[in-house]
Parts: sequence; structure tokens; C-alpha cells
Amino acid sequence: MANGLGLGNAYSATLGRIQGQGGEKARLGMAALMWISHSERPLKADELCHALAVEIGSPNLNTDNVPSIGTLLTCCQGLVLVDKEASTIRLIHFTLQEYLRACPELFDTAHSIIAETCLSYLNSHQVKALSTSLSPEPQSAPFLEYSSLYWGAHAQRGLSDSTKLLAHKLFDDYDDHISTKLLLKAQKPLSRNVAFDKPSLFSSLHCTSVFGIAEIAAGLVEVEGRDINQKDCVGNTPLVWAASNGHEEVVKILLGRDDVNPDKPDSNSQTALLCAAQNGHEGVVKVLLERDDIDPDKPSKYGRTALFYSAHNGHEGVVKILLKRGDVSPNESDTRGQTPLLCAARNGNKKIVKILLERSDISPDKPNLYGQTPLWATVGNGHEGVVKILLSRDDVNPDKPDIYGQTPFFRAAQTGQERMVKILLERNDVIPDKPDMYSRTPLCCAARNGHEGVVKILLEHDEVNPDKLDNRGRTPLWWAAERGHTRVVALLQPRVLPV
Repeated sequence: MANGLGLGNAYSATLGRIQGQGGEKARLGMAALMWISHSERPLKADELCHALAVEIGSPNLNTDNVPSIGTLLTCCQGLVLVDKEASTIRLIHFTLQEYLRACPELFDTAHSIIAETCLSYLNSHQVKALSTSLSPEPQSAPFLEYSSLYWGAHAQRGLSDSTKLLAHKLFDDYDDHISTKLLLKAQKPLSRNVAFDKPSLFSSLHCTSVFGIAEIAAGLVEVEGRDINQKDCVGNTPLVWAASNGHEEVVKILLGRDDVNPDKPDSNSQTALLCAAQNGHEGVVKVLLERDDIDPDKPSKYGRTALFYSAHNGHEGVVKILLKRGDVSPNESDTRGQTPLLCAARNGNKKIVKILLERSDISPDKPNLYGQTPLWATVGNGHEGVVKILLSRDDVNPDKPDIYGQTPFFRAAQTGQERMVKILLERNDVIPDKPDMYSRTPLCCAARNGHEGVVKILLEHDEVNPDKLDNRGRTPLWWAAERGHTRVVALLQPRVLPV
């Protein structure tokens, strides 16, 4: 901690003054510090003030209990402030957060208290009476969004008996509760098609699977007649939700049911394994792969396998797990012809590229539907380390063109990648003046795009013709002038030597 013991003593003394205020002031000051230091995201001032007014277990919200922000700041004795730029309330310094974490006895039940507060808010008559329409979102309930999106995260970290009772009370009316739609809206990146007109399909088990509350999920799966494989209004099963969010314990609970279908896809044809791999949840991937009824190479409707997703998103651990299996193909292409290697290379992930290239059955020069190889895809993004790895292999053609006749060198010049241009020019098997299908040379495209540094490098090369015409009779100089790149024009204009 910065300033060591002295700063810690100062914080301790200030906390003593807050507690010494006694009564409501002490309660507000300490409660505010608890919320700010344990919230899942920075709280807005009105969110915090309304949270502090909630009476846990009460069916009504009393707005008369909401403290003003001025009162709250006074009660906190200078330890919190309002960040006007971000419109949030925060601790005065990150070292205070460190100090509070080092004193867990101060707020040892913080997460259960926060979860109970959120659930009490959602169970209140005022919130239950809100319309489920999200357009516009209700302004009369400032604490609604936070309580809807994060009660489960706090419950997962501190599940008290009171939290369980309040959660089940929420589930009694969950079919027609606004918090259901707010949660689904926040989860939308995991699923693009949300049928908000069918919220009843999003059950209590789906909800606990999203949050990963294992103890509640364990009780819900035992309910007689429950369809463990039911898709919700998003098209996800409880297992897909749990796997997507990395909740290993809930995944195990769901897989313990004899009637579970672990390979059932969501509405976007993604299985639990695909979702876990896509998000890098190694533990969940391992649990799922222990099953005999899961196909580890099963693609989505876009032809993307678990290996594809993990390689594309840079999840090295998941890639290693999958490649240990004999039934996973490292060369499987998606519907665009993209392989896991191409995606990892394009994104500049050296470690995954190396892991994939260690396979004897890998095809390092396999192009996508547009004829773009892993090398081609990499040079345009400037990933020098990956380019060098690929060029070190004998089975990679550094001058292989795509379907438009553009080579990796062409791509490097076109995108202004000076380092890539220099590296490729060191090769004897790269033709620096090789035109594409429109007779445009690398110099032509570098000039057209105003890449002065690349133009200089190419003009120093004897094999490059600075006056070569494209299929419409246009020179690199014409393109530079037409696009207004005056500095490139000056480089390309013919010099008049003195007599």
C-alpha cells in the first residue's frame, strides 16, 4: 500500500470517526463504503442513495428514507467523492480500496447484504407494478438496473438463507417482472435473437444458470416435471447459459440429470461446448469433454468449431485442451473457409500459432474462400512475429495470391506495413512488382493510399517499375495526384537532371 502504515493509520482513524458519529450517520457512512467497495460496477449517486434506503425484506419502498448525496458525503467523512465526469460515486483513492480489502472483518457479509437489498428492491410492490416495457426505461426506479443485473453475482458470492428466500420470492413472479427483460437485454451479446414477447420461457433455472448460483440451481433441477433442456426466449438452455458464463459447478449439476442433452444447440446452433470455448472457460470445457455424448468438433451453423472459436479469441488454454484429443481437426474451415490457424494468425496470437503449427496434420497455407492464406491475413495487420514464424516454414508460399491476384507483399504495401514490406523483400521468392487482376502493382496501391514510407522503400528496389500502368492506363503517380497525396507525388515525379 502506498505510504504504508501511515496511510493505513489515517484510514483507520477516519473509519473510527465515521463509526463514532453513532446512529443513522454511522450506518449511512459505513454502508456507503461497503457498497462502493463491493459493487460490481461503479454506482451512480442516485443508485447508491436509493440502495441505502431499502429495508431488507420490506414489501414497500419508502422514498422518505432516501438520503441526499450531500448527507451521504458528510457521513463518509471525506472518504468518498462524486466523480462528476463519470457521474459516479467513488472512494477518494485506490489505496482505500486496498485497505478495505485488507480488513475483511469490516464487511464480512457484504455480498449477502447487497444481494438481499437488491432482491428486496425487486420484490417491492412499487417495482412489481412497473410495466415490462423497456421503451422508455422507467425513471422512477434508479436502483432497478443494478439490482436486476447484479443481484445474482452478489448472491453467488454470499448466499444467505435470507437471500435464498428472497430469490424464490422473485421467481414466483418472474414471468412478468421487468428485471427479466433487463437481464436478457444485458446478456444480448451472447444471443442475438431475443423474443421479449415470450419472457415466460426464461425460467428461474435459466436465471440461476446465468448467474451461476449453484445451491439454488441444485434445488431447481429437482423440481418434478421441469424440462432441463427447455430453450428460453433467447433460444438458450440452462446448460448453454451456465457454460457461456463459465459456471462450472452449475454445469456439473445440470449434467448430473439423466435427461440432459449436453450437445443441444441454441437458436444460433451453438452448443454448450462452443459457448464455453468461445469465452475461454477452461474448467467448463474440461467438464463437458468428459462426456461421451458430446462431439468436440461439432460446428455451428457457420461451420465454426470449438477449436475455431478458442483460437480466434486467443484462448490458449482451451486450444491446448482440444488439441489433445484425436477427434479434433485443426484444419476444419468455417463457411468462409477460415481455419483456426488463419484466425489466430490474423489476430497476431503467436502462442496459438506456434501450438497449431506443432501439429503434423496442420495445413499452414490453407486459404479461405477468397484465397487469403494465414500469411496473407497476417501481413495486413502488421503482426511481425507471426509473419516471421510462418515464413520460417517451407510449406508456406510467401507469394501466393488471393482470388484477386493480390499477394501477401501486395497486401503489406497496400496497407502501409513498412516492416512487413522490408521483411518480405528479403525473400528471393517474392516478386515486389507482381500486379493483381487489375494490373495494379504494390507501388500503385501504396501510392494511391498515401503510404509514403512504403513508396520510398519500393522506389529503391530495382525490380519495381514506377511507371507501370494498370488496366486503365493509370500510373502510381496518377493515383497519388488524384488522391491528393502531395508528398508521394513529389517522390514519384521524374527528376530533371542538370545539363
